[in-house]
Amino acid sequence: MKKPQNLSMPPGLIQSLIALGERIARMRKARSLLQAEAALRANISRETASRIENGDAAVAIGQIVRYLDVIAPGVDLARLYDTNDPALAILDKAEKRQRARRSHPKGLAKYDF
Repeated sequence: MKKPQNLSMPPGLIQSLIALGERIARMRKARSLLQAEAALRANISRETASRIENGDAAVAIGQIVRYLDVIAPGVDLARLYDTNDPALAILDKAEKRQRARRSHPKGLAKYDF
């Protein structure tokens, strides 16, 4: 039986892999791509795509690079955190909470039945 690679790694490296996976997953979601669709385009299984997004250390670097190229063409691992991804900016803006303001009494009057 295979031994999970993450068990033999220092916690700092595990956190780095998890952060990498989360970043890739957010980039995929920002582009409204299904995990299965992105995996098919990258010629990997959906299970491998899930392992990449969960930060599994046993995934080959070539698979990660192919998956990233499908999600964000032109972005490589070296520039993954340096780039300001427009799709991520739109997703971040949509996820931000909007401040609720108290309605003006005249505005509330139209809801009075």
